[in-house]
Amino acid sequence: MQTSSRLYTLNFDEVKTYLWAAVFVACNLALPRLFHLIPQGGIIFSPLTLVILAGSYKFGWRVGLIAALASPLVNHLLTGMPATAVMPLMTVKLAVLALIAGLTAQQFKKCTLLLLIGVILATKLVGGLAELAFTSGIEATVQDFTVGWPGLLLAIVGSYLVCKYL
Repeated sequence: MQTSSRLYTLNFDEVKTYLWAAVFVACNLALPRLFHLIPQGGIIFSPLTLVILAGSYKFGWRVGLIAALASPLVNHLLTGMPATAVMPLMTVKLAVLALIAGLTAQQFKKCTLLLLIGVILATKLVGGLAELAFTSGIEATVQDFTVGWPGLLLAIVGSYLVCKYL
């Protein structure tokens, strides 16, 4: 499946970059609250992944990177989540996702399910290496696949739909 909808590469000197980043940070405030109503909903669905993947792929790595860096901090300041101990690793993983997604969209100039799957797999590989460096283990990365596979599917399909219809 492929979409012919427009993908953007916004720059740091454009107001739209910061407006879209703010929209995605706001989404990253709302979606986790909804998914945490489900037992283990945050672990299963990883709502931040969906928002950062969709935003980075549609509007470029700069928008995604701003949202990836701001979302965990804003969430923590307003809600206390994520916990301080996991914030650095979560921020690195989201930043890696933003860069890989945005650069993939910029390189291929199209949105396909296969490209989105590739972005997720590449991100999980790099994120697993980062997790290994931070914690000397990759349990959370393995858990992303064993417990969090519904969230990965949601991120892929949801991002495809955002790219196609937004």
